This record gives sequence, structure tokens and C-alpha cells, in this order.
Amino acid sequence: MSAIKKRGGPLEGVRVVELTKVWAGPYTGKLLSYLGAEVIRVESLGSMDVTRTYGVEDINNAPGWKAVNPQKLSVQINMKSEEGLSRLKDLLATADVLVENLRPGAMERLGLGYEAVKAAKPDIIYVSMGMYGAEGPLAYQTGYAPCFAALGGLSALVGYEGEAPTGMNVRYADSTFGTAAAYAAVVALFHRGRTGVGQFIDVSAVETMSSMIGDALINYSLNGVVEQCNGNRRAEMAPHGVYPCAGGDWVAIAAHSEPAWQALAGLLGLAGDGRFATLADRKANEAELDKLLGEWSCSQEVTGLVEQLQAAGVAAAKSENSLDLIADGNLWAREFYPNVTDAQAGSRMTVGPSWKMTRMAEITDGAPALGEHNAYVYGEILGLSQDEQDELVNKGVCR
Repeated sequence: MSAIKKRGGPLEGVRVVELTKVWAGPYTGKLLSYLGAEVIRVESLGSMDVTRTYGVEDINNAPGWKAVNPQKLSVQINMKSEEGLSRLKDLLATADVLVENLRPGAMERLGLGYEAVKAAKPDIIYVSMGMYGAEGPLAYQTGYAPCFAALGGLSALVGYEGEAPTGMNVRYADSTFGTAAAYAAVVALFHRGRTGVGQFIDVSAVETMSSMIGDALINYSLNGVVEQCNGNRRAEMAPHGVYPCAGGDWVAIAAHSEPAWQALAGLLGLAGDGRFATLADRKANEAELDKLLGEWSCSQEVTGLVEQLQAAGVAAAKSENSLDLIADGNLWAREFYPNVTDAQAGSRMTVGPSWKMTRMAEITDGAPALGEHNAYVYGEILGLSQDEQDELVNKGVCR
């Protein structure tokens, strides 16, 4: 295979080696690839990611796999063999960033702990992702997204007022954890660019989740208040919620300022109503306010209502399901769904980055087939001849 095409972006020229599983770790690599990095995912036929295999027959065409691995490269390295580990260390010696979210202790047992990798590449940025991080009395524990959200405190706050918690959407925890790790890697690259020094980055999923509810934690620490579920309400806004519309649709409405409330009050016929004169008044009578707002919205078509509210200066949007998001004209206008091509599915759309910048990286490739880039990694990066590559295949190192 010829050299990988340069795609631009702020991380062009940065090589990331990814030793990850499931969603959070791969999501970190996805974001880095969207910034222009060359992300090489290490896999093997004997230890495939569950997103390649769960509920499908074609490991190269699995929806979960395709969703979180666009614009990456795939190389097969059997890490259960000594020679495979040796070749992996050779690859790491060429890398700028390593991202791993394997089970606690797995990297050390493989001889791939930070000090070992640092010996191969002194300025490596080593991103380690664990449920409780790499240190402390609970570092031995592992888990998945529902565990992250529950142990971090988010799930206890997600639910309707006066009812038991319903819990956080499973993908929120993985995506937030993965985003935090990607951000840390970018900051570390900036630091290395100024100092020449790499570093070990210890990212805890639970701590990442807890950082999302800092106000609730501080309220308990300072005042002993245990926050309860409150639906969609916010302490600094009223109204702030989701309200029914005609046809089974829902609209999200937030009065984010006093002028916005005055505009909304005019539409509702509540201008001058003393029950809602100030934010404190509206918070004290929020249940009644929500009831009145729901009665007003329920007979109206959501698109026209959103346009009316936005024109009046009130923050409002349709509460969108997956089909709505795919059809959202604003997202298409902002090129949120880039077209990618892969050998399995051909041309298709995927979910792109959530940012716009002057130096956007091109996003043209879908998720890779297993070992699709073996020749590039073993040949061009590691400099092995075709005979040497064939020997690795015969030994089971490249499988």
C-alpha cells in the first residue's frame, strides 16, 4: 500500500496508536483522527472488538464498528506472541500518542506499561483510560458506560421530580469519557511542542462523569444538600423544559434571560402576572408555569412554534429523535454528515466532527477492514520486506 494521504487539520503529521476496546477508547481515537492525526488501531483475529462481532456475520460491516472508527487504519498484531509484542514496540517507537483502555493491569502484563513504552519512545504521550484511573484503591475495577455514569453520580440525578432516577443514556458516559481523553491528548501534544517532554495521562471515567455535576457535588460539600431529580429544570432559568406539541412532537423551551421571559410572557398572555414577575417568583410557581406552557403548546405545530419563539428571542428547538437529526437541514448545511468510502459498504454518510475550524481535516474514509493497512504499517512504517511480512503471517504474528 502507498503512503497514507495527508488530510490537513491541526494534528496532521501526528501518529496515534490505539489499543482500545468497545466505545470510549475508540471514540478518543475517532476525535483525534477527525483533527487530522493518523490513527492506527491494533487488532487481531483472535481478539476482536465486540463492536466488530456483536450480532453480525460480517466483521467488516458491523454498524457499531463503522460508527466509531471512521478515518482510522487497522493493523493486525497478535499481542499474545513475543514477536508480535516486539513489532508493536517498534510501531510505538514511531508514534506520538498511545491510547489504551484495556483492563486494569493488562498493559503492564504485556510489558507495555508507561516506562516500557517510554524506553522505546522517550517523548511518547501515553493516554491510559480506566474506570477509576490507574492509581488508588479502586483502580483494579473495570466497567462499562452505565457503571461510569452511576458511580460518577450522574444517573442519580436523571429523572422526573419526585420519582426514582431513570439513569443516564449509556452512550453519554462513553462519549464524554472519550472526549476528555482526546482533549487531554491534545493539551499534552501542545505541551510537548513547547517543552519536548511527553507524559503519562491518567484519565478516570468516574472522575470525568463527576466533573459534569460539579455544582451538585459542591452543594453537598458546602451545604450538605443531596440533589434530587428535577426533570429538565435549571436553577437559573424558568421555564426550562420540554413541552408537548400537536402530532406527538415536543418542543424544548428555555427563558435564558429576563427579556426572553418578557417575550414569552407576551405570547402566553402572562405579561404582568405577579406569579411570574421575577425569576424567584417563577421558580416558586414553576409547576403552574409548566402546566400553562404545556397547555399553550400542545395544540401547535412544532416547526411553526419554534420559528415563532426564536423570532421573539426565546431559545427553542424541536426535541429531535434519530430520524429528525438525520433530516435536520441545519446539520446538513454545516456538513455534519460527511461522505466516506470503504471497501465493504462503498460510499455512505457518517457522523462528522462537532466543530468547525479554519484548518479542517479531510474526512473521506470509512472504518477499516480488519488488517486493511497491514502492508502500510509493516512495509512503509516498519520497513519490512514482503518476504519478512509473509513470514509474520506464517508465524501467526500478523493475523
